[in-house]
Amino acid sequence: MEEDVLIQISNRIKERRREKNITVQELASRVNVSKGLISQVENSRTVPSLIVLIDIIKALDIDLNEFFKDIRSRTQENLILIKRKEEYEHFEKEHAVGFNYQRIFTRFVSRSTIDIVILELEPDARRPLVETEAFEYKYIIKGDVDYEFDDHSISLHEGDSMLFDGRIPHTPKNMGKTKASMLVVYFFEERTGHDIPDLG
Repeated sequence: MEEDVLIQISNRIKERRREKNITVQELASRVNVSKGLISQVENSRTVPSLIVLIDIIKALDIDLNEFFKDIRSRTQENLILIKRKEEYEHFEKEHAVGFNYQRIFTRFVSRSTIDIVILELEPDARRPLVETEAFEYKYIIKGDVDYEFDDHSISLHEGDSMLFDGRIPHTPKNMGKTKASMLVVYFFEERTGHDIPDLG
């Protein structure tokens, strides 16, 4: 099963940057954009303009045709999607220590993209508050996790779940002494300025 184009491009930029031992700051300087923008692009949190995307690819010394080779669009619609555990894609995010992500699969659903991952939190895992352009669903598989927001926190335990607008600054904290794990589903959608829906 092919991941959606945005995730593929983001992953390819990150992979090529690391292959060439270029830091996020170095790449940002070459493209003349902020370090934060490069980080958001690599983590699929924003879509760069075509000009910026081309500049990023050139800054990585990659031929445009080579970069886009094998990147697939959602032309093949499969009704049954299966991905074995050993096929999960391991990845990291900037400024996060002890956060071990595994992407299960990414799929377009009616003009939206659903990104499903498993997040494992080490007891000493830490990162600053972050925002995502997606609704986020969390299901606690194992452990006790506090989700910290700007002005409050919510405690979640094994079997608890939560859905929220990722534009609210947030970060999880493992409250236990052993590894915690959760299923995370990101719902990226075409926004038209609407508010958070009433979830009851």
